[in-house]
Amino acid sequence: MIPWNSHLLVLLLTLLLAALVPCSSKEKFGIAKRSFGKTSTGRETDLYMLVNRTGMEVSITNYGATIVSLRVPDRSGKIDDAVLGYDNASEYESGKAYFGGTIGRYANRIGRGQFQLSGKTHHLPKNDGPNTLHGETLGFNKRMWTTKEIRGKEFLALECSYAGENGEEGFPGRMMAKVTFKVPNDRNELWITYSAETDQETVVDLTNHSYFNLAARGMGPYLAMSW
Repeated sequence: MIPWNSHLLVLLLTLLLAALVPCSSKEKFGIAKRSFGKTSTGRETDLYMLVNRTGMEVSITNYGATIVSLRVPDRSGKIDDAVLGYDNASEYESGKAYFGGTIGRYANRIGRGQFQLSGKTHHLPKNDGPNTLHGETLGFNKRMWTTKEIRGKEFLALECSYAGENGEEGFPGRMMAKVTFKVPNDRNELWITYSAETDQETVVDLTNHSYFNLAARGMGPYLAMSW
């Protein structure tokens, strides 16, 4: 297997305004799980809530390894959701904004829907005019991921994994992708790490597509806000 690890793509979301502010949450410290509804094919989805000791709460669904909400305190200690999201899996399935989703196999655009690798041209479905955007119509954000709850001594985490087949959306090679969402027990931070293994030469570029609104969800256009 050919490993790919995102040491340079490790995403640390350190919530600077909230790092030292205790907060409260509807959920208790730990990891909780509830139903997040069904997809159009009848598959059940789950929502995982990771809550640290300060009360910071991140909710993640196994549909698309997607961040649904990120509840943190502002400078005054008021708790609110800092990311945009939908209320159930069905809305994520039909949505086109990539809210909070894990993007892959290849984030951003591949020009003309094709790329060359070792002298061979690979053709991809086009979903953005002449280009391929965010892994095409059924990218990683539209897939069901396998989850593993992790309760460490200093953190809570949810590991999500997805096995992509050779030729899926036109990309060569079978791929095992993993994304881990980690919340320290006593700090208002969210770490996201990515890794992938493939059985042949291919391309990969994973990321998260959250939309942040530091004035809290539903508070209006960002151009009218101040911090």
